[in-house]
Amino acid sequence: MKIDGVFSGGGIRGFALIGAYQELEEKGYQFIRLAGTSAGSIIAGFIAAGYRSSEIYHLIDEVDLKDLLDDSPRYFPAFLNWLKVYWKLGLYKGDSLEAWLSEKLAQKGVRTFADLPPETLRVVASDLTNGRLIVLPDDLQPYGISPENFSVARAIRMSCSLPYFFQPVKLKTAKGTALIADGGILSNFPMWIFGQEGRKRPVIGIKLVPRDSDIQEKNIHNAIELFSALFKTMKDAHDARYISRKLEKNIVFIKTNGISLTEFELNDNEKRVLVELGREQTRRFLKNWSYG
Repeated sequence: MKIDGVFSGGGIRGFALIGAYQELEEKGYQFIRLAGTSAGSIIAGFIAAGYRSSEIYHLIDEVDLKDLLDDSPRYFPAFLNWLKVYWKLGLYKGDSLEAWLSEKLAQKGVRTFADLPPETLRVVASDLTNGRLIVLPDDLQPYGISPENFSVARAIRMSCSLPYFFQPVKLKTAKGTALIADGGILSNFPMWIFGQEGRKRPVIGIKLVPRDSDIQEKNIHNAIELFSALFKTMKDAHDARYISRKLEKNIVFIKTNGISLTEFELNDNEKRVLVELGREQTRRFLKNWSYG
């Protein structure tokens, strides 16, 4: 069956998305259009480029995840890290991540969006300068940028630029420079993208969610806890409101096992556990799923 797919953000827990793709691929489902935010944009981008699930797992498994973090601040005194965040707006540049994405996409002949069939891939990011959500490559024209000539790797890097962790990407336009950050700030699970256009085929969403035991009422006693609560609310509230009962039946909800978004030191067993979680919960979903 030909389907469209939407992959949520979730940081390093995105290994579970690979497991979901493995299960769908083995059952004969073929993605035509894809959309994703943050970690989901990486998986969506690789699928759009023609990578099979086993290849994606190998790509991500073979790389030392810490190598994607540029110059590591782990060896800096804590106060220098705070200074870096203050002046640079993030601990890590994101250049290494973009270079790795560029290399792997180029191996499949994909450099710009012109190398993909029209409408194949949509990547969600957040324009902090202008206060708006953007869908790449569609929303590049108002910036005076040719969508067809824009780098797919750069678009994905933008979507993955988690605030304070990765530095925002500077998008130079005819009107100045816009700072672009993680799409999850405004829409971590863009299930709405294909719904706006009218459905041409079934749409299956893959969404990473916390375990029930990890969902707790927030106790806010200081500014840091307030910011954390604000960020989580921004990230989740819009998408939760959009997902109706009708849409829920087309979504694979993968409950991850408490691993944090930025835990870049996963061992091989933890990676396999996440992949198997994705496979298992997608398998359960497909047993009862029927499009209608």
